[in-house]
Amino acid sequence: MTIEERINGLLTGSPYALEPKQRDAALLDLLKEELAGACEQNARFGNYVAHWPTDFRTASRIADLPFLPTGIFKSNPPLALVEAGEVTRVLASSSTTGQTPSRVALDAATAKRMSKGAMAIFRDFLGSARRPYLVIDTTETLSGRQELGARGAAVQSLRAFATEIVCCLRPAQTGNLEIDLEKLLECAAKWKDAEVLVYGFTYVIWNSFVQPLKTRGIRLPLPKVHILHSGGWKRLEKQSVTREVFAEGVASVFGASPGRVIDFYGMVENVGVVYPDCEQGNKHVPAFADVVVRNPLTLEPVAAGEQGLVQVCSVLPTSFPGFLVLTEDIAKIIGYDGCPCGRRGTYFRFIGRAPKAEVRGCGNVETSRGRRDVEMAAYE
Repeated sequence: MTIEERINGLLTGSPYALEPKQRDAALLDLLKEELAGACEQNARFGNYVAHWPTDFRTASRIADLPFLPTGIFKSNPPLALVEAGEVTRVLASSSTTGQTPSRVALDAATAKRMSKGAMAIFRDFLGSARRPYLVIDTTETLSGRQELGARGAAVQSLRAFATEIVCCLRPAQTGNLEIDLEKLLECAAKWKDAEVLVYGFTYVIWNSFVQPLKTRGIRLPLPKVHILHSGGWKRLEKQSVTREVFAEGVASVFGASPGRVIDFYGMVENVGVVYPDCEQGNKHVPAFADVVVRNPLTLEPVAAGEQGLVQVCSVLPTSFPGFLVLTEDIAKIIGYDGCPCGRRGTYFRFIGRAPKAEVRGCGNVETSRGRRDVEMAAYE
């Protein structure tokens, strides 16, 4: 089978039904093939892989394959495996003020897989029914044509579940965001008996939606909502807002239970793969992806229960080398199968950002001589 056919095979059916050993074997073989193709398509990437301490072709586990730090994706134009004319859209991360955002280049095939992957995951958590979709953001967030930000990309990933879409925030004269209260209350009245899907960036929901509604004493009669949110925890940690406080606060303004507030972890470098919390509070790895947690000092994989840097793995991108990416985030593997929620495979919990994190290259995060040599030689 071709690479495309093998990827589509992993995208078919439930994303959490495969037996772990079967999934790992399929992923390892496919990732090796994608790495080989990427080395042929981009000489700089090929040089990087050639200087890796071990030959990826002989690797017996995904954790031994060569990975890139997220800092590599901060280049502009973005690192790509296709010609510029084949790039249909660039996705940009939401960077902290003063930092350079990550950018990834999508061609039509990768964009299609991204949509399929995210839809398969969300469908498993939400069901396939279409419903009204309330976006806690502005219409301007969705307006990017050639380059789309992380917030816009997350909003777009849920469009397939929508019967109608309403953005309930607007730019204020102060430069901040404010609620379009008339529009919001009109929707709440119209949808009061409906299953409603809500999405927003975590800090946007809290600062521009929950807090203003609480100040005004407004409670929306929408107990059947599912509120999905992602990103922005760093800003809320500075305000001492815990996940429990957040879930209870958001649920209270909708008149819903905190269990209907679902956090999910995702990043543009890992396009098409998102990790929502299950009812046990765990994040699950789908059939077309993997997660490795590494010791921050040695970068060796750690055992279940230990914290470390998250490495995300995915077979979905072929327009940029996002197969194996070391992030600046901290997590711990809870188990490799057997979550009480019934989903098969690896499950983990996100802890937070690494202190003073901005991984700029392998030499900044890896201490072994071999991996320092990789950084010295890469892209020369």
